[in-house]
Amino acid sequence: MQDSKQSNNYIEYGTKSFKSVLFCLFLAGFSIFSSLYCVQPMMPILADFFNVSATHSSFPLSISTIALAFGLLITGFISDKFGRKSIMTVALLSVALLLLISACLPYWSLFLITRIFVGLAVSGVAAVAMTYIGEEIAKKDIGLAIGLYISGTAIGGMGGRFIAGVLVDFVSWQTATIVIGLINLFIALIFYKKLPASQHFKRYSFKFSRFSSSFIDNLKDSKLKLLFLQGFILMGCFVSIFNYMSFHLLDSPFNLSQAWIGCLSVVYLAGIYSAPRAAAWGRKWGRHSILPWMLVGMIMGILLMFSNLLFVVSIGLLIFTFAFFAGHSTASSWVSIQALRYKAVGSSLYLFSYYLGSSILGSLSGIVWEYGKWNGLLFFIIILLLLGLLIAWKLKQLTVNEQRSA
Repeated sequence: MQDSKQSNNYIEYGTKSFKSVLFCLFLAGFSIFSSLYCVQPMMPILADFFNVSATHSSFPLSISTIALAFGLLITGFISDKFGRKSIMTVALLSVALLLLISACLPYWSLFLITRIFVGLAVSGVAAVAMTYIGEEIAKKDIGLAIGLYISGTAIGGMGGRFIAGVLVDFVSWQTATIVIGLINLFIALIFYKKLPASQHFKRYSFKFSRFSSSFIDNLKDSKLKLLFLQGFILMGCFVSIFNYMSFHLLDSPFNLSQAWIGCLSVVYLAGIYSAPRAAAWGRKWGRHSILPWMLVGMIMGILLMFSNLLFVVSIGLLIFTFAFFAGHSTASSWVSIQALRYKAVGSSLYLFSYYLGSSILGSLSGIVWEYGKWNGLLFFIIILLLLGLLIAWKLKQLTVNEQRSA
């Protein structure tokens, strides 16, 4: 018997199906982002183990995210033919197996190759999850569903960093990677059993003309182009801070252990709260008003990180994380609504830009770190966020002008 709150087969807030979808996508978000970011707190250890520089130690994350970015451009179309749930299930299983394999490889080049495939596998969930939400969830609840999904990704990022960061103080990085791989294998099985089947999926055969026209249509929209650029800056700044936070806190005057640095990942809890709350703020005040304030919040957090007091740095990191996830949730849900046609491609292009920012700015920040250390990196991030603030202001102007002419 159909749930009384579920009309026209679209899943609404409060139904059993809504809870099942969020639970499964929450676990999927945890899985893919724990696998992606578990290497981040390991960077100093990987640098020593493989005898590479601090900048090169960011490559396992950077090449995973750039592979993810390019994978996002095609996985949406692959899921158009084979279905949303099947692609996500295969991707989750592949991620778990690749983590287990990577822990057994003692050579830097082979380790990097597995990380490329991890990124490609992660794209099978990252692109398709938001498409699944857009197809199956009632329009009024899409913002909340995406916000809660992003909360899962936040916990995944936190969990990967926390588990790896704490374990590597007591066991090898290989053992820590195996533990995360086994957790993700268990998640893949739960996901396969519990995620509701698609009710609104329409199968399409792959045609290059449809592939190219869908990208052209999205890139013609001036607001979408600005949102794609905003995602590039948001993620690039976020990853850059967390990439080199470990190096900064291992050094004087903090001299923290890997376990304590791993514990700092609890700041992700702020993002777990702010991502779904951003949907409510957007409905109340408008996404165009919320986004600029979130960039201001990220800048305020960065300014606190200039301090040599651990407590102040932690508060800055908390504010920075809170504002980032709210900003990302606002921008990504805006894309889902703004992309009137080819929503899957709109989400894919946003996420492509988002993870390309992680790869390019994450690696570029390594060069800044080599020459300017922590303070130089913070100045670099502030400049990027000011650019992001200008983009958010332009988006606000476009939205206000549209509302006046409507």
